Amino acid sequence: MDYMVFESINNLSETFSFLNPFMKFLAGGAEYLFYAAVIIYWFTRTVKNRRMIFIAVISAAVALAISMLLGDIFYRDRPFVTHQVFQLVPHAMNASFPSDHATASFAIATSIWLFRRKEGRVWLILAAAISFSRVWVGVHYPLDVICGMLNGVLCVLIVTLIFAAWLPAQKFMGTIFKIYNNIEQSIWAKKG
Repeated sequence: MDYMVFESINNLSETFSFLNPFMKFLAGGAEYLFYAAVIIYWFTRTVKNRRMIFIAVISAAVALAISMLLGDIFYRDRPFVTHQVFQLVPHAMNASFPSDHATASFAIATSIWLFRRKEGRVWLILAAAISFSRVWVGVHYPLDVICGMLNGVLCVLIVTLIFAAWLPAQKFMGTIFKIYNNIEQSIWAKKG
């Protein structure tokens, strides 16, 4: 079933080839929009944004660690290794399951959505587009991106609950913010 859905999506790259440059961008370059978002939101210097990005980064790191573990336990070859596919982007022949792109993009997008609903919707749509494009270009099966998405979203929800309800986690975040703010202030003081 997973391969049948993969094949129908991947075959779109031949039927609608005019979309291939956009899908290649989504599959390989759109992740940089998430990196830019992390930097921009952090440097807007509001407590809400910094808390959001702190949760996003911790969640993405945890989710990617889980993804690596799942990839080792449930190793699965990429589609282009075992099938004839329309592979539009080069990729190493490493574990296909789960998708790291889906994992990280959904972790960050979900974090943004929890703190900033309107903007978060846009980031969730972008994360979904990235995930879909990874199937389109032939480097992931649909189940890979679905599991990556679930991993990213669940990690954000759990990390958010931990930092909302557990006092040691709140103190840890407060300490990190205090250290960072002291460093930032000393840098600005030297420049001023």
